[in-house]
Amino acid sequence: MSELTHNLTLEGTEVQFSCNADDTVLRAALRAGIAFPYECNVGACGNCKFQLIEGELGNKWPEAPGWTDKDRERARLLGCQSVPHGDCTIKVRTSAQYAPVHTPRRVSATLTERRDITHDICEFRFAIDTPMPFEPGQYALLTLPGVRGARAYSMSNIADPASPSLHFQVRRVPGGEGSSVLFDVMRPGQRIEIDGPYGHAWLRREVKRDIVCLAGGSGLAPMISIARGMAADPALRDVKLHFLYGGRSGKDLCGKDMLEALPGFGERIRYYAAVSAPEVNEGGQAGAAAIAVNHLGFVHELANALLGKRLRDMEIYFAGPPAMGTAVQQMLLAHRVPSDRMHFDQFY
Repeated sequence: MSELTHNLTLEGTEVQFSCNADDTVLRAALRAGIAFPYECNVGACGNCKFQLIEGELGNKWPEAPGWTDKDRERARLLGCQSVPHGDCTIKVRTSAQYAPVHTPRRVSATLTERRDITHDICEFRFAIDTPMPFEPGQYALLTLPGVRGARAYSMSNIADPASPSLHFQVRRVPGGEGSSVLFDVMRPGQRIEIDGPYGHAWLRREVKRDIVCLAGGSGLAPMISIARGMAADPALRDVKLHFLYGGRSGKDLCGKDMLEALPGFGERIRYYAAVSAPEVNEGGQAGAAAIAVNHLGFVHELANALLGKRLRDMEIYFAGPPAMGTAVQQMLLAHRVPSDRMHFDQFY
């Protein structure tokens, strides 16, 4: 971590924060407790835009999809990709909803174990030198060897100060730099830097409504973390959880064995599965017995058929491929589910 720091001031206020030369404007602001808007944290969504009023900034990724030609014309920058070259004044519209629940920190981590979950999803477990408090459902940024820029992955475990570790369930993406390094390069004993926690789709412990978790692909990780967090919280012992997972075929289904290990499975915790292309069946599941299919189609269709209008009275969390996220949102809006009961992070 660089010892060179610069001071950034929010225009029209006396609020200042320091940013190391190797940090970004967004992450430094969050470390200072400033409610800087963001979602993906890796340049894809564009929700962390701000304006540079005075000073000089560098750009870690000029080709970031979240930074458009119109942004360039209007001198808007991405907080997650901007690095200071000196003291600066910036203009950003903060909002309380983005205030960090836990102060993000950068920690050294050692890969200790990997476990196959399906034919293309693997869990990577890291021991960390310093505890990193986080809420179930949050994510962290991994700096991987040979990969430009950090990669965002959700934790699948829950925080345990007695044994600090972070578990990530990652899907191998064809041509994906981050997943290729994790699957093909990283070996137990190797060390990396992890930065977190981040994200807004964390378990709302103060809410006592029943919970629905919808997941697809590696969106399994944050939903499993939420289920584990709910099961471990005595204050939520009367809350029921409906866990819905969607895959293309039976070989993609997973997560049921993790839920079966939780107290209350089969009673207040239930698992349902949907497959959208059952004719695709190359090989079996890795490390798990066959999972019964409840619906032929997509996971949002399963939620609609299973819960229907009851969804508006529940707290809903979802994670998975972008197309799945869009379909889930449309289905929930059709049922007039209040927006403050829908929780997801835009980085999948």
